[in-house]
Amino acid sequence: MNVLLIGSGGREHALAWKLAASPLLTKLYAAPGNPGIAREAECVVLDVTDHAAVAAFCKTRSVDLVVVGPEAPLVAGLADNLAAEGIRVFGPGRAAAQLEGSKGFTKDLCARFGIPTAAYGRFNNAPKAKAYLRGVGAPVVVKADGLAAGKGVTIATTRDEAANAIDDCFEGRFGEAGAEVVIEEFLEGEEVSFFCLCDGTTALPFGSAQDHKRVGDGDTGPNTGGMGAYSPAPVMTPDIEERVMREIVEPTLKGMAELGSPFTGVLFAGLMLTADGPKLIEYNVRFGDPECQVLMMRLKDDLLVLMNAAVDSQLAHMSARWRDEAALTVVLAAKGYPGTPAKGGALGGLDEAAGDDVVIFHAGTAGTDDGLVAAGGRVLAVTAIAPTVGEAQRRAYAAVDTIDFPDGFCRRDIGWRAVEREGN
Repeated sequence: MNVLLIGSGGREHALAWKLAASPLLTKLYAAPGNPGIAREAECVVLDVTDHAAVAAFCKTRSVDLVVVGPEAPLVAGLADNLAAEGIRVFGPGRAAAQLEGSKGFTKDLCARFGIPTAAYGRFNNAPKAKAYLRGVGAPVVVKADGLAAGKGVTIATTRDEAANAIDDCFEGRFGEAGAEVVIEEFLEGEEVSFFCLCDGTTALPFGSAQDHKRVGDGDTGPNTGGMGAYSPAPVMTPDIEERVMREIVEPTLKGMAELGSPFTGVLFAGLMLTADGPKLIEYNVRFGDPECQVLMMRLKDDLLVLMNAAVDSQLAHMSARWRDEAALTVVLAAKGYPGTPAKGGALGGLDEAAGDDVVIFHAGTAGTDDGLVAAGGRVLAVTAIAPTVGEAQRRAYAAVDTIDFPDGFCRRDIGWRAVEREGN
């Protein structure tokens, strides 16, 4: 099979690495890719916002499957436009991608189909939002409705903080994403990420992970796209997984089909495990980053076979097998992240850091005449696998310390919850 992978980050490098191992694969293309992905695929210059150009490329190169990594092309309807040209796509169409593209849509879906989630209000202007805020008080969570690159969510501990977050949205800080606002009840508990492959009617459980959003050790500082993750999540017990499937995932699939927008692709449920049971925080319609990196390290089965089954509505006949070991990834970021990152810093020692149990996934790198340099906020995802989270953590940080990146930094406590549980 010829496959085109859309995207350029650490998630896409992990997908490319796993797809490249498939015996079914004939040729892997990536648009635009990155220097790490270039080791697994032919990187091509292709404007993924020009859907006609993507379709033309697929026809010229006899592409059998398009795998869309990031959310923005899905929300923009890339899957629909390619499908209209007879091109198979792993990823939802525009209507189904609203599960990530509109937080209000997802909250309304939960209300309609009885899916447990936080109480909420949805507003299209600041006065109404602030009137609701006066009624519910703080703490609350204020969310820009649309895609805001992970930066549109404020956990407000005071009414003033919440009011400022509302103003940020309606005054244009997040562009069109802030045209509507969702205000949610603050949920207490432990967060976990849970994934399913979906074919419109069947959902196949596809692993769990926990990530670290805040930039600093001890979960301090501003939120980021993710500074590290580990899998599996010990709190995601078989009993909780069964309950999440029954109460959250399966009603979502049934509801989307009933609305005429069956969901295919990967469904990423951000969950809060509360005293009342698991509740949905949000959905994403693609693999997480850096959760994808740890999932791909643990997956025993052929990813391409599973993606084909999702596209062809055959997941009822499939299963996903996982290595017993734990995987952990540490993000090396450029100084200044999550603000304005320092770009152009030299990178060295990557080959020495990698090994049979350690893979260095590129997230924001570029090749120059002088070698590899940083070209983004999150630069590398150093990922290790080992019998325990504690050992995976030690292997990952040993690799981090081998890499030469003077302009970089990382958290030094990725996986701390699981390590504490293990007693390491």
